[in-house]
Amino acid sequence: MIKKGKTSQNNCSFCGRGKDDVMILISGMDAQICESCTEKAAEMVHHHLGTPVGGGTAETGNYEGDGGYSTKYRSKVKPVQPAEMKAFLDKYVIGQDDAKRILSVAVYNHYKRLQYIESGVQNEVEIEKSNVLFVGQTGTGKTLMAKTIAKQLNVPFTIVDATVFTEAGYVGEDVESILARLLQVCDYDVEAAERGIVYIDEIDKIARKQDNPSITRDVSGEGVQQGMLKMLEGAEVLVPPQGGRKHPEQKMLKVNTQNILFICGGAFDGIEKNIARRVNTQVIGYNKQQTEKIDKENLLQYVSHQDVKSFGLIPELVGRLPVIVHLDPLDTETLREILTKPQNALLKQYQQLFTMEGIQLELTEDAVEFIAEKALEYKLGARGLRSLCEAILTDAMFDVRAEGAKDNKFIVDRAYSEEKLSKSRISKLKAA
Repeated sequence: MIKKGKTSQNNCSFCGRGKDDVMILISGMDAQICESCTEKAAEMVHHHLGTPVGGGTAETGNYEGDGGYSTKYRSKVKPVQPAEMKAFLDKYVIGQDDAKRILSVAVYNHYKRLQYIESGVQNEVEIEKSNVLFVGQTGTGKTLMAKTIAKQLNVPFTIVDATVFTEAGYVGEDVESILARLLQVCDYDVEAAERGIVYIDEIDKIARKQDNPSITRDVSGEGVQQGMLKMLEGAEVLVPPQGGRKHPEQKMLKVNTQNILFICGGAFDGIEKNIARRVNTQVIGYNKQQTEKIDKENLLQYVSHQDVKSFGLIPELVGRLPVIVHLDPLDTETLREILTKPQNALLKQYQQLFTMEGIQLELTEDAVEFIAEKALEYKLGARGLRSLCEAILTDAMFDVRAEGAKDNKFIVDRAYSEEKLSKSRISKLKAA
């Protein structure tokens, strides 16, 4: 209680600190309060009322934000039929029909499971979640498919790179930071994060190092896989919201990963040798008895959990990724369609850039065919298309008038593409 006449106008009425010892001193009718006491009072009020402050909750101690929960992910997820999900994927991802079908069914079953759990129906049947593993060459659309699925469902989604993780106690990031990034996406709304999707990229880079001659520990390989086990299966994990090592004094958030869908992806370069050995054939050579049964140009379609385990993922982790999806290598036809057909096709992006300059860009069919052929030759996947387009169109984007644009229209044919590509550094690339 504040007694009149006992408190100086230059002191905080609660802690007694002087005006020179505080940053802000707010004056009322007969009392003053400093910024430190204001924060403590707000914390006590919200702790007892249980209302959120900023972007966090009274339990988290996170009071930074816009004054409330983000409503972006507050609505419950309604399962989308697999056929509808695949149709949405078709707008952004060309080809990979088998992968899109398997992913659509896995995601549909996952969110049906969530709906089943939230309904509170008492039943002896307990549905387990099905995490997904993508196996495919670089540039075939692994990350794009996961990102597109999250966009359609409007759930928190984050992409993390497995190469930065190390075993606890070593320089690098702990596996718990996977969930910290998911929380950041949904403004630290734990309830929303527990319904999210996490895409762990480059999962093949943490493969167990076999026959390692070094006496040091494999801190970025098997140790990281061991740390991921409980998280992928489903457990209550204490997550440092701002990262565990730089802010050791922060309060931990408890996140239950039981309903988080984990999608892992990797190129698994060299896994074809394991597949060829298992199916009793050779990657190089001709086997008359197997030619009708084994497609040697696309051995990834025969990938199994056994092959992934032989590559270097520990059996416990492989068992927690029950759905394995292979992505077909891209051919010329697919690359040509990627360049022109999707909703965010690369050609449409460049046309938009030229439109902003008042120029209509047009690529002939021969030019598109040439770009697709070169992307296949350099084995860069869909990402190689952008590199080639940049090499061909850089001069035009620098000064399109000097390149021969007429009547606000600029046409790129095969001859122009060959000429520009031959002068660029990318032409020095050779097929691996």
